[in-house]
Amino acid sequence: MHLGVIGTGIVGVCTAAWLQRDGHRVTFVDPLAPGEACSFGNAGSLSPSACLPVGMPGLWKQVPMWLADPLSPLTVRWAYLPRVLPWLLQFLRHSSRDEVVRIAGAMRTLLAPIFDSYGPIVQRAGAGHLVRRTGCLYVYSSRQAAARWAWGMDLRRRLGVELREVGEDELLALEPDLKGRFRFGLLAPDNGSTPDPSALVKALHGQCVRDGATQLRERVTGFEFSGRSGRSGGNGQMVRALRLANGEALEVDGVVVAAGAWSAPLARQLGVRVPLETQRGYHVTVQSSNLGLRHTVMAIEDNLMVNPMAMGLRLAGSVEFAGLAAPPAHARADVLLHKGRQLFPHLDTSRTTRWMGHRPCLPDSLPVIGAAPGAVNAWLAFGHGHVGMCGGASTGRELAALIAGRAPQVDLHPFRPDRWGGRWLDAWRDHGADPWRDRWRDRWRDHWRGRFSTRGPG
Repeated sequence: MHLGVIGTGIVGVCTAAWLQRDGHRVTFVDPLAPGEACSFGNAGSLSPSACLPVGMPGLWKQVPMWLADPLSPLTVRWAYLPRVLPWLLQFLRHSSRDEVVRIAGAMRTLLAPIFDSYGPIVQRAGAGHLVRRTGCLYVYSSRQAAARWAWGMDLRRRLGVELREVGEDELLALEPDLKGRFRFGLLAPDNGSTPDPSALVKALHGQCVRDGATQLRERVTGFEFSGRSGRSGGNGQMVRALRLANGEALEVDGVVVAAGAWSAPLARQLGVRVPLETQRGYHVTVQSSNLGLRHTVMAIEDNLMVNPMAMGLRLAGSVEFAGLAAPPAHARADVLLHKGRQLFPHLDTSRTTRWMGHRPCLPDSLPVIGAAPGAVNAWLAFGHGHVGMCGGASTGRELAALIAGRAPQVDLHPFRPDRWGGRWLDAWRDHGADPWRDRWRDRWRDHWRGRFSTRGPG
């Protein structure tokens, strides 16, 4: 079967690699080069322990602080608030304890087989050096400080994550550069990372091409449909071709939408409205780093992930809601660098690079993985948020099994594309005319323009 895979990030490339193992012919369609969007700038974590959602119990108490501080770990630009508010309300609803337990359980099943899922495709691509299992250290200023996050860590343990307590002496023996600030930690020995996320994506993509895949540097604008079918739950349509921005059409036997933060309009044409948002993530890479870290380090109290990479020390840990079009707020990256200097006073920061990218996320922190309800030969795989690198290979493996008619090894029911619905979503995310939304958005914009404009009325 000839399958069009829309998107050449980690999810799309891993899915294609697994599809090729079943004998399918693949055509990638993406206006960007492989691994050049969100997959380029992530923190490089490959963590089976990363199963907790972004929204945790008690999070709602911090919302006023976030809105007041544009440099907080999670923030919303005021001009974007009217558009994202329904999403945020759903996000907070999913932060109850019962919901967090449900979500974490589902994510654990997807992330636990990270290395088993990456293994075959990484080995074939000759990219074993780009996947390492060095463990992750969650570090705290004291054992007492760690108690604030004990519920989430205990949940991880109940779900099978190995977490070993590390005292100050052992912590400094493992990572001498942590001296001075941290006196307690938890070691997740089964975690790993990649020293170069973009290189990993490119290596997997390159092997797909060597195995017969082709690449179109084009943007997909829609689909051409034909035929009817009796598949239960669908309207019987089949995708016959992908419509491209250059006016041409690519004939396919099926399609996988793995376009990250740009997936929602395509999914809507395939019969499902998905409340997809972009978590705008920032990183700083310290190219001049003089540290010798051997583990990925997560400084919990500072919400900062530190990963030693091939190009330097990467500092990440910021979420901003401002949409796909707003320019980067480079001050957010500067905050990461400031935190890095606080954690590592002797860090050489003479050469750094900054980055902002769009992480696709849903209110429940669960990705969309499964068949599209509006076409019998279309499948969706996006919305992994900050764990795309962690879940990319498992997603590809499970989706390939679904397409082949095999029973997936992971229960995909929690990730089903049609779990979202309701009139609020239709009104909010139709991307067409919505007078109610547009009227209040305009009032909000005019109000703040009036307060800060130096011009008078008219």
